[in-house]
Amino acid sequence: MATEVSKSDKNSPESTSKEVLDGVVGYDFSDIRPFHDEEVRGVIEELCKVPYFLGLLNKIFPSVPREQIVAKLKRVNTIKEFQEGFIIPFLTNLAGTTTDGITASGTEHLDPAGGYLFLSNHRDIILDSAFMNVKLNEVGLTTTEIAIGDNLLIYDWITDLVKLNKSFVVKRGLPGRQQMVASENLSAYIRDSIVNRHQNIWLAQREGRAKDGDDRTQTSVLKMLNLTGSGSTIDKFRDLNIVPVSITYEYDPCDYLKAYQYQLKRDNADYHKSKSEDLMHMSTGLYGRKGHVHFAFGEPINPMLGQIAELNRNAQITLISEMIDRQIHLNYVLWPCNYIAYDEFLNTNKYADRYEESQKAEFNEYIDEHIHRLDGCDEEFVRREILRGYANPLINQEKAIEG
Repeated sequence: MATEVSKSDKNSPESTSKEVLDGVVGYDFSDIRPFHDEEVRGVIEELCKVPYFLGLLNKIFPSVPREQIVAKLKRVNTIKEFQEGFIIPFLTNLAGTTTDGITASGTEHLDPAGGYLFLSNHRDIILDSAFMNVKLNEVGLTTTEIAIGDNLLIYDWITDLVKLNKSFVVKRGLPGRQQMVASENLSAYIRDSIVNRHQNIWLAQREGRAKDGDDRTQTSVLKMLNLTGSGSTIDKFRDLNIVPVSITYEYDPCDYLKAYQYQLKRDNADYHKSKSEDLMHMSTGLYGRKGHVHFAFGEPINPMLGQIAELNRNAQITLISEMIDRQIHLNYVLWPCNYIAYDEFLNTNKYADRYEESQKAEFNEYIDEHIHRLDGCDEEFVRREILRGYANPLINQEKAIEG
């Protein structure tokens, strides 16, 4: 990493002071937190020496000479300048070429002063939080700090880049005791950000994307959040000011890749996605067709927490996960492809009045085109898994409406 303190510098007065600033009593956030404004210039200088990063600049700003982009980058002094000068323009252009529009609802109920934990379903590795930040910025709300798993930080320059964009690192796959320590440190970081810095945070409701569209909040995520803080279990959740966010894409560019993973896992129980596959999923998600995209910001769950105050901790966490899931499921904005997939997946015509036959034909052609990108796939199996991914949001919304 470009700006981390080396072991030889750990005992210097300057590094000791920085470690105090990077944590709260008993915790050190220096290796997981985003960069601070005073670190920006140094990080950018190092990034501009990396050929892969320079190649990325050419790809995302193809009509601008590299020298011009680099010169502009080197004038950036703050995270806000970096986001508003580079990240948001790139995402706005990307939305214009790969979506039919990004919309949001519920932002009018959010306090501009911030301090929310936006807990959402997870569809795209990069764009869930990125597009959400664009919508928050448009209405004058503070962009979020973004949780990102260290499994995606394949190169040091990627780590530097995401930390410039207000990302903090979620450590995964550590041995038992080390993982517990890392989880507690992560919990403390999120809590400190929301309670003391009034910084909005984005966190997925589960580890990894729900590849089959069946969005469920993992209780392990809630237990991690509750590892730190003071007072009762309910008091500690109240401090986090959790707002469920429902994200829906009309088309998921990675739908066929996610479905194919189920086949690979079916055929080989030891299959694990490689780093090169992660990169392919990120690239496909960025540049693939998405149709309409909607972010529905729900209501803070705090007013509902009093209803479960007398239950035991495990029951409270289970019910909180259900509260979050219910809002996410109810707030889905669905499109014809969801209704078509539901009818085909369940072999019914229940929602035939929600789409035209021409739309059904177009959606099936879309699925066929995606399946034909795969070599050696079980077409019938993969098709059914793609349909499942589009049908599950509607299945879950039905259940949420029924109560």
